[in-house]
Amino acid sequence: MSLPDVKTHKHPSAPHSGVLQLNVGGHTFVTSLSTLRKHPDSKLAEMFSGQPKLRTDAQGRYFIDRDGSHFGAVLEFLRSDWLPTENIQEVHREAMYYNIKPLIKRLEETPRLFGELVARQQFLSRVPHYKENIEVLIRIARAEAIAARQTTIMICVLRTEDDFSLYDSAINSLEADKESVVTFGPWKAVPSVKDLLDCVRMDIESQGYTVSIQPHVMEKSFMSKSYDFFYKVTFTWW
Repeated sequence: MSLPDVKTHKHPSAPHSGVLQLNVGGHTFVTSLSTLRKHPDSKLAEMFSGQPKLRTDAQGRYFIDRDGSHFGAVLEFLRSDWLPTENIQEVHREAMYYNIKPLIKRLEETPRLFGELVARQQFLSRVPHYKENIEVLIRIARAEAIAARQTTIMICVLRTEDDFSLYDSAINSLEADKESVVTFGPWKAVPSVKDLLDCVRMDIESQGYTVSIQPHVMEKSFMSKSYDFFYKVTFTWW
């Protein structure tokens, strides 16, 4: 008499074994429980405190439903305090998600993130309605992108309060559709108009658009005054 077939089932690495297999959004990793719990106040440590609170995949690996492209860099920091030199912003995003405070702090001290968070973002916080204006600018460009390769939107940049006092006269001198002009400023900070325009371009391009910004040259006449507050933001669609 033959014995019945016994089906074997794969089980996840038990926490007490000290070694765990992970599946982070399709990327697989092998690490120790102590590594994952290195910073007790992190979300990652909380996931593996007591009985792990995660589902497992078909191979029995603990599954974290998140893009794992940069999880390796997070894991290397936990293992050896190694700090990545590439994809800083992406690793910072993962460190924020897992709430690994020492990694967050170290990354924010790197020149790239320091410049972005402490310098650029602090400047932009002093430009009234900056983020809202970027959204409006993109929305207008998309609305006007009908059977055209490019869409050009006019913006008005007012650096100082004195510039702002001339806004009505300047906007009335414009030949373009005045209703669709997006206005930035004024601001009380050192960065120049060029710096502001660079920020506008960077933040639009970060959303996947291709843009260029050029001064709008107004026709000068004997009877009218021209203003240099205006710039053309051109979106190229294809």
